Order: sequence, then C-alpha cells, then structure tokens
Amino acid sequence: MTQTLTLSHDTVAILNQRSTPFAAVLAVKFAVCVTKMASRRHTRKALAQLEPWQLADVGLTPRQAHDESIRVFWKA
Repeated sequence: MTQTLTLSHDTVAILNQRSTPFAAVLAVKFAVCVTKMASRRHTRKALAQLEPWQLADVGLTPRQAHDESIRVFWKA
C-alpha cells in the first residue's frame, strides 16, 4: 500500500562523484527521507479510514489495519 521512494543506482553514482557538493548530496538524501515519511503518514491515515469490507479486499483484518495505522511515520 505504501510507495517506497528510493534513489536510483544512477542517481547515487552521480551524487557520490567527488565533484558533487556535499550539501547537494545531503539535500537530496534529506528530501528522499522526508518524502518517504510523508508518504507513510498519508497512506497510514488513509488505511485508518477504510471500511471492513475494503480491508478484506486487500487481505487485512481490522486489527492489522489499526496496528499499522497507529505506527509512527518514521518507522517503515
């Protein structure tokens, strides 16, 4: 249900080149981290709003959905 956002191997290779400023590398990694956390928060809030029949469609029990929806956004 959650979308994983990662840097591609090509992007990592470009960022790891010595000519890339450290601040740029740090900024991109920070942006990816913040985007992942925002995505987790958004999808977990949406999961909490699903009806039991919708949860059954995706193969989750209401208890499983509740447990996932109360997890903090910084945990995968």
